[in-house]
Amino acid sequence: MKEIIIKIKGMMCGGCENRVKNSIKDIEGVEKVTADHTTGEVVVTVKDNVSQNIIEGVIEDIGYEVVKY
Repeated sequence: MKEIIIKIKGMMCGGCENRVKNSIKDIEGVEKVTADHTTGEVVVTVKDNVSQNIIEGVIEDIGYEVVKY
């Protein structure tokens, strides 16, 4: 298991948090997802074979911008 922290732009409310969480939790290998619109962070606990790129792709597909460090 590993934890992935992704910073995103565009989450403005609890509804946005739920949209992001529900989209990510459907990815095979995702164990837990938390999203916080006040910090813009999504924390995802995944099995080791899940790529961060897959998660970022899902986030972008639903209309949010992933912040690259």
